[in-house]
Amino acid sequence: MKEEDVNIEIWINFIDMMLTKFQIDDLDFLNEIGVDPEKVAKSLVELFAEMIFVHGYIHGDPHPGNVLVSPEGHNGFSLVLLDHAVYRELDEEFRKDFCQLWEALILKDSKKTMWLGERFGAGKYSRYLPIIFTGTTIESKYSSGMSIKEKSTMKHELKSLLFEDLFSFMESMPPDFIAILHVDALLRSVIRKMDVSRLIRLLTYTKYAVYGRLCPKLDGELCKMPGTNVYFAVTAVFLSFISTLRYFHILIKVLIGAIFDSTPWRQKVKNLQNYLNCKIGSSDFCGLLVHCVFLLFCMRPNASV
Repeated sequence: MKEEDVNIEIWINFIDMMLTKFQIDDLDFLNEIGVDPEKVAKSLVELFAEMIFVHGYIHGDPHPGNVLVSPEGHNGFSLVLLDHAVYRELDEEFRKDFCQLWEALILKDSKKTMWLGERFGAGKYSRYLPIIFTGTTIESKYSSGMSIKEKSTMKHELKSLLFEDLFSFMESMPPDFIAILHVDALLRSVIRKMDVSRLIRLLTYTKYAVYGRLCPKLDGELCKMPGTNVYFAVTAVFLSFISTLRYFHILIKVLIGAIFDSTPWRQKVKNLQNYLNCKIGSSDFCGLLVHCVFLLFCMRPNASV
């Protein structure tokens, strides 16, 4: 029996939609929908800061084509991430160490920066970690940038480095560190194009680094156990409170250092900082609260500087 050819017609309904999402660095679109570019940039940095410092699970390629802005959302916009093929899960020990590194960079703790750099494998190149992430040298004081003298010195040092030095540095660092360098460079490029202050990135990273250092990485299977939801909720609130105190403590130290670094009050302020550090490191939690309040009163607006 001869088989007959069968023709099958398939109809596909095609719906034509207007795409209402644009690249994050499309400033004309942001102005059109009435959204402040600074808010968008802050949301982007918060998103990736939480990924890096808290969850240890990051999108590996956040270039503008992979980050869209939609006019829908409770803030007047929402971010849409594309290309989910490139994700990286950070080693838990590395995540904790990187949280510590960021605190050390912001506090200009050169000893801890060098120590953590050694742990990462940077060796003698650890002194360049501040310039890579914060744009300051390891000798810089509490400030938003480098002095003219520091810029000249750093320019001379960088000129003396060879290609082999760069290759040696990149080869010595763990893959997680290289992944963060790549992501951070892309984020900074977007922020720069949006003409937003780099302080947004520095402060946001600091906030999440403080929280991430305290917060353990959650086990997915553990979260499914009965009764754990309440426990994790209470723990999250407590850690959030503690990390907020620690965050403001860091900001106060940075502010004090910036104001009093070249004044006769410098030693007194350092003594106060050391005293607060002792309280932070001890179990005297009530004492910590009292002295935080005391410090805030010391920094009242009408206080003489």
